[in-house]
Amino acid sequence: MGSLNAERGKMTAGGGTDDMSRTVLEMKLRERNQTLAEFVEDAERFARRFGEPGTLSVRHLQRLISGRKPDGSPVGRPRPATARLLERMLGLEIGELLSSPDTVRGSAEDPDAELRQRLSAARRVNADVLTLLHGQLSSVRRLDRELGASTAHEEVATKIRQIARLRSHSLTSDVRGRLAALLAEFGTLAGWQRLDMGSVHDSWQFYEQAKAAARESGDEAFEVHCLAEQAFVLIDVGETGSAVDLLCAAERQARRLAGRLLRAWLAAAHGEALAADGQRSASLLAFDRAAALLPTDVSAVDGPYVVLDPVHLARWRGHALARIGEPEAVSVLSTALSRLDPTFTRAEAALRVDLATAFVAMGEHEEGRAHAARARALAVEIGSVRQQRRIAQLIASGRED
Repeated sequence: MGSLNAERGKMTAGGGTDDMSRTVLEMKLRERNQTLAEFVEDAERFARRFGEPGTLSVRHLQRLISGRKPDGSPVGRPRPATARLLERMLGLEIGELLSSPDTVRGSAEDPDAELRQRLSAARRVNADVLTLLHGQLSSVRRLDRELGASTAHEEVATKIRQIARLRSHSLTSDVRGRLAALLAEFGTLAGWQRLDMGSVHDSWQFYEQAKAAARESGDEAFEVHCLAEQAFVLIDVGETGSAVDLLCAAERQARRLAGRLLRAWLAAAHGEALAADGQRSASLLAFDRAAALLPTDVSAVDGPYVVLDPVHLARWRGHALARIGEPEAVSVLSTALSRLDPTFTRAEAALRVDLATAFVAMGEHEEGRAHAARARALAVEIGSVRQQRRIAQLIASGRED
C-alpha cells in the first residue's frame, strides 16, 4: 500500500488525495493511475501510432497538471501539436483539461454554465477545425487498415462523441451540416470496425447513428452510402435477401445524385449481396456494371469515402466468384493479391480466405491450407474476428483441414 501511495506522489509531483487535483488533466492522470513518466511514455507511443507531431516531457507535464509556471503565473496553453495530442488521448478539449476540477464540477451542477460552454466550443468550429478533423479521420483510416479495428476503434468512438457534441450545439447551418457529414463518415467506419470485431449488434447501431447524421448533412449521397454499408451486417447474419433488396434500392437512388465512383462501389456491393444470395448471373452482371462505371481517376473523392480501384474491384469480384464456386476465382484473386497495396492488411486477410476457399473447391488443398494459414495469422494479428470466423467455417465445412 505504501508503494502505491509513493507512485501517486510521483504522479502528481506534489502528493495529496484525489480530491486535491489542481487541474482536470491531473485528475485524468489519477484516474489512469499512472506516474508522470508512464503517461509521457504512453503519449510517445500514441504520437507514433497516430502520426501526431506533438511531444511531451515529464517537466512540461508537471507544469501543465499544476496549472502554474515555476514563477506562479498561469501556465497557458501548450503548443497546438501538444494540445492536439492531449485532446486525442484524453477525449477533452485542452481548455477543459487545464481548467480546475471545481470548474468542471460547477458546470455539472450548473446546467446553464455547461450549455454555454458547449455552445461556445461549437462556435469555434471553423474551416481550419473542420480540416483538422478530416485529417484525423484520414489518419485513423490508415491506422485501421494497417493495424485493424482492435487498435483504432477506441479512437474512432472518441471522435464520434466529440463531433456529435459539437454538432448538437452548433447554431450555424453550414457548419452543422459539415459536422453531420463528418459524423456519418466516422460512423460508417465505426460500423465496419465493429462488424470486423464480431459485434453485429454494435455495428448495426453505429450505422443507424451514421444514417441519422447523414440525413442532417443535406447530401443524400452520404445517406445512401451508410445504408449500403449496413447491408453487409445483413449478409453476415444470413439476411441475404434483405441485403439484396436494400442495395438494389440504393443503386436506384444513387443514379440521380451520386458520382461514378460511388455508383461503381454500390454496384459491386450489390454484386456481393447477390452472390451471397446465390444469384450467380445477376451478381456477375452487377460487377460488369461496376467495371463500366469505375472512373479512370479514382483519387478525387467528392462525397462519401470509398476504396475502389481496378485492384480492389478485382478483389471484390473474386470474392463473389469464390462464393458461387466459379473456377475463375483463383486467377482473379491471385492477380489481385499480387497487386494489392500491402498496407491493406485486413483486405489481404479477407482475400486470402477467399483464395483458400477457391483453391479447396478445386481440390488443391495444399494451396488452400497455405492461404488459410496466412489469413489466420493476419486476422489474429489485427484482431479480425470476422475473418477468423470465416476460416473456422471453412474448416468446419470439411473443405479445408
